[in-house]
Amino acid sequence: MSLNTGISRRSFFQGTLGTAATVALPGISHSKTEKLRWEFCTFTKPLQDLSYAECAKIVSGVGFDGVEAPVRPKGQVLPEKVEDDLPRFVETLKEHNLALTLLTSGINEVSKEQQTEKVLKTAAALGVKRFRMSYYRYDLTKPIHPQLADFTAKLKDLVALTDEIGIKPVYQNHSGKNYFGAPIWDLYEVLTGFNPEQIGVAFDIGHATVEGAKAWPLNFALIKPFVDTVYLKEPHWNESKLGWGPIGEGAVDKGFFQTLKKSDFDGPVSIHIEYLDRRVPEVVDAMRENFATVKQLLG
Repeated sequence: MSLNTGISRRSFFQGTLGTAATVALPGISHSKTEKLRWEFCTFTKPLQDLSYAECAKIVSGVGFDGVEAPVRPKGQVLPEKVEDDLPRFVETLKEHNLALTLLTSGINEVSKEQQTEKVLKTAAALGVKRFRMSYYRYDLTKPIHPQLADFTAKLKDLVALTDEIGIKPVYQNHSGKNYFGAPIWDLYEVLTGFNPEQIGVAFDIGHATVEGAKAWPLNFALIKPFVDTVYLKEPHWNESKLGWGPIGEGAVDKGFFQTLKKSDFDGPVSIHIEYLDRRVPEVVDAMRENFATVKQLLG
């Protein structure tokens, strides 16, 4: 569908939401899910073009406890507007019985460019407990291991600030040829110099599956002392091409859910629906279906 018709992108999404709210949402229970021991949230990147109220209505309607919201350049809340907009967003979430469980940032160091202090102090003052960091990337033209010292130095400065402010950074393992943390061992090696109460890991079983395949139990066991949050997303392989799709229908070993149940992990679980390009009605349906699958696998 072409949007080059004089209709703004935001107007398109608002109109689409009207369909989602009146058609898709009546099939969704507006009561919270039967309580498991985890706090469930969803990444709101696919809904970030909507108003805060529209986004909160959808997420609450599906039955989540909270949101993981992108507060970063081109995100749902822009860093330069965080002092005005984040309080409004948090208040709107509260009106729908939702928490800002996790703030996804563009921050991986203490700097004016990343507006580190302004973003994190604003979030902490609003009761936000944790934020996902932006990534570190390797320079593949240089030796790999010495670069860990550079990442460690940046983390020390960041953790010193966040510990003072009262908000916890978490680092996601992300698949890719130059991502620090992709193979897990490097992330563990750096984090062993830190207190797990001060910095944690958002363990992403989808990306761990892409990078480690059947080695995910080893990698999860290694990094487990630092796991603060669990990310659920599903890689789908089409021959040699990687894609993403519905949870429970792809490459993730369902044994992971049993491992999680048997562990003592009791932190947030964030469900990521990022394979539908922000098509709102489809995203709402996918949120409901993926959440139901997750509850079945963990229940």
